[in-house]
Amino acid sequence: MWMFSWLCAILIILAFAGMDTVAKTTPHPKFTKKSEGKEMPKGLKPSSGPPPEEEEIPFTEVAEMVEPTPNPPALDSAFGQKGEPGETGKPGLKGEAGGMGIPGPPGIVGPPGPKGQKGEKGLKGERGDQGTSGAPGYPGKPGEPGGLGPKGERGNIGLTGVKGQKGSKGDTCANGTQGDKGDQGAAGSPGLNGEPGAKGEKGEMGEKGCCGESGQRGGKGEKGEEGLKGEKGSKGDTGTEGKGGPDGLPGAPGDPGVKGEKGELGPPGLAGPVGPKGEVGSKGVRGSIGKKGSRGFKGSKGEVARVLRSAFSATLSKPFPPPNIPIKFDKVLYNDQGNYSPVTGKFNCSVPGAYVFSYHVTVRGRPARISLVARNKKQFKSRETLYGHEIDQASLLIILKLSAGDQVWLEVSKDWNGVYVSPEDDSIFTGFLLYPEENSGISP
Repeated sequence: MWMFSWLCAILIILAFAGMDTVAKTTPHPKFTKKSEGKEMPKGLKPSSGPPPEEEEIPFTEVAEMVEPTPNPPALDSAFGQKGEPGETGKPGLKGEAGGMGIPGPPGIVGPPGPKGQKGEKGLKGERGDQGTSGAPGYPGKPGEPGGLGPKGERGNIGLTGVKGQKGSKGDTCANGTQGDKGDQGAAGSPGLNGEPGAKGEKGEMGEKGCCGESGQRGGKGEKGEEGLKGEKGSKGDTGTEGKGGPDGLPGAPGDPGVKGEKGELGPPGLAGPVGPKGEVGSKGVRGSIGKKGSRGFKGSKGEVARVLRSAFSATLSKPFPPPNIPIKFDKVLYNDQGNYSPVTGKFNCSVPGAYVFSYHVTVRGRPARISLVARNKKQFKSRETLYGHEIDQASLLIILKLSAGDQVWLEVSKDWNGVYVSPEDDSIFTGFLLYPEENSGISP
């Protein structure tokens, strides 16, 4: 295409050069525009042959195709006014094909000519080849939803599918070979006789049996006569003892007489000497329960047992107590036994036993290290680390075994005495006897 453009430019320059000889007599051809934007003389049909850049165009034919440029004002004054355009000449014969000459150097571009008259409408050209499809356009706006269509008819029931084939059996494990059957072991010794089993559950009630035939009623027997019970006779008086006669001849032994009745028990004889201790006899049968005895007399009133007591509870009245000495909880809440001294801040044990001690103190502005001292030894130590205006609480509950005379108190360490009290915050120390030691023998 660029070669055709250069060729056209060269031909236009040559046409300007020979304008005096050819352009004045050349009739004004009429042009029609093709869809591609190229000009072509009217009456010439576009050929389907090779493109114009490959076709060699003779010089004379190009001169006829080029629209003559009107003369400049200087030429009009020299040669007179411009005449009317003549009739269109017939197209010339096509020149013989010759070798393509070497294109000359591009000439100076002349001034653009005036716009020509509008040509007549050309004949409709043949349908060109289908062009390449353009890029797809933007998707249009979604259309309005259509109305609800009529309900479709119910489709036919599909055919039943064919039953699938049974899967193949899985492969056996390669490692799991079956071992040989072992020899039969020797017969074991017979087991011990088992204990009798638990009693079985009660069986279900059987079906009701048939009623037996009722027997015949026997006849009533005759009642025998009951004899009267005789009264016991009174014992007769003992007769007087007769005089003894002469001894007679021994008579023949008589028959054994009838066993006489048992005589009355005679008066008990004198106690004989104690015999040797006999063997322990077998346990006798338990006798019947005796009758309930009568209620005894009410006993005399016993003495009331004395309960040992020891307890105290006291609060602090001034904040930040001095370190390394007993804290004096000087506001006593309870101290009936007098075992706590608010002057010294110490509890004195008077009843040996187990004691419960507790404290609940407020810490503010500085750290506090609190120690519970018993028997002159720190039994428990705790600390709270606070600075500035922070407030916290520290508490303890402990059980100690004390002897009579032992003392218990609280104290704080140096620079760790942030124990605090105020109308809104209290610090309290409490102790009491849990239970006394056995056999202490001390009364409050």
